[in-house]
Amino acid sequence: MVLGNCHLFMNRNNKLAVIASHVQESRFLFPGKRWAAADLFGEASGNPLESNISGSKDGKYELLTTINETIAEEIKDLITTTELKGQQTETLLAGSLAKALCYIHRMTKEGKAGQEIKSRILVIKAAEDSALQYMNFMNVIFAAQKQSILIDACVLDSDSGLLQQACDITGGIYLKVPHMPSLLQYLLWVYLPDQEQRSQLILPPPVHVDYRAACFCHRNLIEIGYVCSVCLSIFCNFSPICTTCETAFKISLPAVMKSKKKKPKLAI
Repeated sequence: MVLGNCHLFMNRNNKLAVIASHVQESRFLFPGKRWAAADLFGEASGNPLESNISGSKDGKYELLTTINETIAEEIKDLITTTELKGQQTETLLAGSLAKALCYIHRMTKEGKAGQEIKSRILVIKAAEDSALQYMNFMNVIFAAQKQSILIDACVLDSDSGLLQQACDITGGIYLKVPHMPSLLQYLLWVYLPDQEQRSQLILPPPVHVDYRAACFCHRNLIEIGYVCSVCLSIFCNFSPICTTCETAFKISLPAVMKSKKKKPKLAI
């Protein structure tokens, strides 16, 4: 919430959207259901979000107070309404990124004529990678690259090979927080500046990117595998027929040498 508030304070034209990636769903925390798209651009009234702001509380800025309360309520509702089965640690990250791209596209279309929107996505991740989402995740990454949208990643637990690829492809920053009590300092120092300001700062050096791909048959990350020349599907084991596009490959077998018959020796 502090990072979001600082982002809004950096420029009066800045916008904010928060999406929660949970085990069973991806949900918008802000803007919620009661926030109209027109209010985000200040078209409903003279100032942005005026129609959704109730009033000042304890001398706080009304906009930030309302945003913080909305996010807290949505998180509480998400946790209470989700039923966890077993020890599930994988979240629907690919779906959340797809929602973010769709939201950015919608805001771009609904914005004022001639208004340029420089968008970026920050992923704060504490869950493990899901190899089952590899294809969807890579599609989202290349869609963001095509739209010139940066994807930054702040990893709290174990390293994420998928997010390393996302940051490297889109030009974002990948950082595994080395000291959790200093999380807010890393967020404000590394991720709050935009792309133009980052060139003037001394940021953490880029990390080694794990470019291993997930096979289509078992969804395991592999270093060496077999690639279909038609649909570019990746497999860990050889198969004469591609299970994705059903292409049958002609296998050239080595020529079998016929053994020469030995002439019987005549004893004299």
